[in-house]
Amino acid sequence: MKPTRDEAYELLCKYNDSPSLITHAFAVEGVMRHFARLLGEDEEKWGVVGLMHDIDYQMFPDQHCTKAREILTERGIDEEYIHAIQSHGYGLCSDVKPEHVMEKVLFTIDELTGLINACAIMRPSKSVLDLELKSVMKKYKDHRFAAGVNREVMEKGAAMLGMDLDYVITETIMGMREVAEAIGLKGEL
Repeated sequence: MKPTRDEAYELLCKYNDSPSLITHAFAVEGVMRHFARLLGEDEEKWGVVGLMHDIDYQMFPDQHCTKAREILTERGIDEEYIHAIQSHGYGLCSDVKPEHVMEKVLFTIDELTGLINACAIMRPSKSVLDLELKSVMKKYKDHRFAAGVNREVMEKGAAMLGMDLDYVITETIMGMREVAEAIGLKGEL
């Protein structure tokens, strides 16, 4: 089964009620849709994968990316979606390697959305709408800032994609701008 956005959201909410996890899912969904458009891919599929990527995280944090397979298989979700969702934890909590460009983008931008979120809320505007690459890069280099964000994953992902990290960061900002209101980063602009 290829779930619709509404079906994916309903399933996400069945396993997650944390506002921050739901907001993170919206951010990743928005960025995945943005990259799908840039790359001429299926925006709906990419968005749904982004929305559901952490489906098992709240209830099964010690089985993250593993429990997702069980949850999604029980609901008849297509293997393509399951593989993509499992692969975003490659080398961290999963041995499923990102192979398709969709999987590589998800792997790369998942952590990156967290860094950009942290950068945006530190701005006087509290907004992603006026956030620029140079501001993110300044914080990126300070490993004490958003210390839980794995910068190595972003670098490895950009290399997998054959894309410059600056480009990936810029486009991730653009994707988050598209959903700024939904993710609470419209700010005071």
